[in-house]
Formats: sequence, structure tokens, C-alpha cells
Amino acid sequence: MSDFGGRRELVEFLIAQDGGPCDIATTHISIVVLGARFAYKIKRPVRFPYLDFSTPELRFEICQREMTLNRLYAPELYVDVRRITRAYEGRLAFNGPGALVDGVVVMRRFPDDMLFDRMAREDRLTPDMIERLAHRIASFHDVAAPDFLRGGAAALRHSLDRAIEALRQSGLAPEADIAILARRLTEAFESNQTLMESRRQAGAVRLCHGDLSLRNICLYGGTPTPFDCLEFSDDIATIDVLYDLAFLLMDLWRADLAPLANTAFNRYLDMRDETDGLRLLPFFQSFRATIRAHVEASQGHEGMAKDYLTLAHRLLAPPSPRLVAVGGLSGSGKSSLAAALAPRLGVAPGARVLNTDRIRKRMYDSAPTARLPAAAYAREVSEEVYRRLFNAAGETLARGWPVIVDAVFDREPDREEIERLARRLDVPFQGVWLDADFDQRAARVDRRFDDVSDATRDVLALQMEKPIGEIGWRLLDATQDASALASGIS
Repeated sequence: MSDFGGRRELVEFLIAQDGGPCDIATTHISIVVLGARFAYKIKRPVRFPYLDFSTPELRFEICQREMTLNRLYAPELYVDVRRITRAYEGRLAFNGPGALVDGVVVMRRFPDDMLFDRMAREDRLTPDMIERLAHRIASFHDVAAPDFLRGGAAALRHSLDRAIEALRQSGLAPEADIAILARRLTEAFESNQTLMESRRQAGAVRLCHGDLSLRNICLYGGTPTPFDCLEFSDDIATIDVLYDLAFLLMDLWRADLAPLANTAFNRYLDMRDETDGLRLLPFFQSFRATIRAHVEASQGHEGMAKDYLTLAHRLLAPPSPRLVAVGGLSGSGKSSLAAALAPRLGVAPGARVLNTDRIRKRMYDSAPTARLPAAAYAREVSEEVYRRLFNAAGETLARGWPVIVDAVFDREPDREEIERLARRLDVPFQGVWLDADFDQRAARVDRRFDDVSDATRDVLALQMEKPIGEIGWRLLDATQDASALASGIS
């Protein structure tokens, strides 16, 4: 067995607690003993500029902090914090009367194949899992109190300088290559620091999870569960909520799961309107990839580190506004086409998708799949839904981000209005109309389960009776596969 940096005695003691074979996971600051029932996490006796674990008392204190913070995200996983003590005769014990040797965080063990990074590699993550995860993250951000003193541009500049220096010391790439990335990151930071500060002053900076990589998320009891938050520094973890989300978006994009990254992005923004901060996402995601590059390099994972470094360059591409309207009668596959198209438009994580069904549900403070009463579809309500759709699209486009509007668009004035919006903002526009007969659309509606749309066969029949007017948009055959249609648009 490895000496584990002088921690071998503690590791052997923890292995004995579980009564069976254990796996060991290590990082530059922690050692985790993974037993059949529990996981035991201890800190390494290290000191860095951003943390101090040099004494047993400090390590026990940070274990207590880790437990308190992580119970906000994963109360089912985190069991206890225990003192490891040494008895008079020299034996180690939990919470004994002897001198404190260390602290340990005790967690319930979950199967390794339930970690999101492994599920990503095995193509087992689903849109539903990511949607529920995005909702949980948004809920965590909702309850976190705004911090008007920490975070913001000054804190990010300090972190950026430190990350670039760590990357240089890693020897991962030639100095000239690192200098190019450093220049591009610095330029992106400087062009956005006023926005960062305005968001801090508006309450967007909060104590967040801080480490939302796929390896720190699991499916526990069927629920997507973030764990192992950044516990050792409130200064480092107190960040813009979009910077917190950016880690997840970046990691999904790195895993070649662009559609899931786009799902996380859109479902989060459905719950929390952070439209004003969209211009920050390229920098935030690139900075996250840069940090992961030097962390992976420090752990000897050169291949992964280089992948992150390459991604950091790619993610700095600036966004460009574009408006695509997807129309068609209910059941024609508009949402499927919008979801297939969105990751292909613009930079990571793709276009903002605005859907009238979701807007209507939020107006009534209902869950996306809850069925609304007939009154929610009265003419005046629908007019308000479209008004909100146009406003949200305009605000997003004004921030330079591509938008897909997903709506029936069976009224000619609504089609004209969305085209006028694009002309007014001087952004490229494309309107597409999904064409399908009644039987095809009815079959799709019949197959829906827990869907955001409330359309029924009766609704479809009523739509057929209404005059639609001339469709000047590009007609698409709705019987074709959504991905194939999307490839012809993007």
C-alpha cells in the first residue's frame, strides 16, 4: 500500500471500519477510502496560498465546514463528521477521549456507475436527468443569499492570474501557447468586467457549490445530486451564479454532450432569468476549462489536461445573435426540432430556446408538465404569452445571443411581429414551418407523457378550423427526423 503522503496509518484505520475491501481515491488535498457501505474522506496536511490544512484542528474544522455546506446539496449522502483520536496505548478511535489526530467526513457510498462523469462516458445521461439537475442548481442559487462584498471582477482577476501562473508552472504546453490563451482570457475579462461588477451589485454573486464538474454529481436514489462542493474557501466559492453553472455546461460540452449542455442551459434560464449575463458565458466556460487543465496536469493526467486546454481556446469564441422561428400546428414536432437545432447555433452551449408552452406554465406558476385549465388558453392570455415571447427574444438577442422561438405561430400578425423584431435588431432571421397532416400530428400527441404541451386531439381539430393565412416561411416535412431537419437549417 502507498504511504499516501504519511497518511497510511489513518487509511488503514478507515479501511478496517468498513470490514471489507476498499478502494482509495486521492486528490491533491484529500484521500477518500471507499468502502462497501460508507466513504471516509480525510484531508492531506498541506498548506497552499488558498487553504491551510497543516494542523489536526484545522483539518477537523474544515471537515465540519464541508459537512455543513454539502448537506445543503446532498443531505442524504452526508452522514457525520468524526474526530479520529489516539488512545493512551496508541490505538486510533472515532471520537475517543484521546488527542485529536484528524477529522473525517463520513458519507454513504453509492455505486461508481452512478457518477455523472462515468454515465457521460457510457452515454447513459438523459435529458430528464439533466433537466432535473438544472432545476436543483437553480433552486440552490435561489435560496443562497446575495453577497455584495465578495466576488465580482476583482476576485475573478485574482483567480485568473493565479490560474494562468499555475498553468505555466505545469509545463503542459509551450510558453507561447499559454501566452496566447492568457491574452485571450485577459481580453475577454477586461471587456466584461463592468458587466461582472453590475451583476455583483444586482445580487448575482452568491455562495455557490463552486465545483459542479460531472465527477461531483451522482444519481442517488434516482435523483441527480451534486456533492463535494468547494468547502475550503468561501472567497473562492462566492461567485456569479452563471460562473457556477458554467462548470457543468463546459464539462458536458467537453464530454461531447452538446444537446445535454443546451438542455441544462435552457432549463436553468427558464427558472432564473440571467439573460443580462449571457455575454459572460464564453469567458466563464473557458476559464473553467483552463482551471481544469492545470488541475488535471498536476495530477499527472496529461491527456485530459490537454483536452481541457484545447477546449479553453475553443470556448472563447464570441457569440453572435441570430433568430430562428419554428412554427407549426400542435403535434408537428416543433420542440423536437428546436432541441435538435439549438446546440448547433452559436457558441457553447448553443441557442436560447423560448417556448410558448413553458412561458404559459410560468405565468400560472405551474410545473412544466402540469395541465392548465381551459381559461389559460383564452385569446387574451395567448396574446400575453406571445408578448412575453417577443420581449424575451428581444432581450436575449440584444445581448448578442442566438434565439430559437418555438410556438404555433398560426396567426399571421404573430409571424409578422417576430420578423419585425429581427429587422429592428438587425439580426439574421429564418422562419420554418413544420407541415404534417392531422393523423400524423394526432399520433404524436397520443404518444406524449408528462409533456409541457397540453394539446389534445380536440385542440388539433380546432386549429384546423382556423384560417392561418399565407405561410411565407420555409416549409419542412414534419415526418422527417428532427436531427436531419436541424442539419439542413444550421
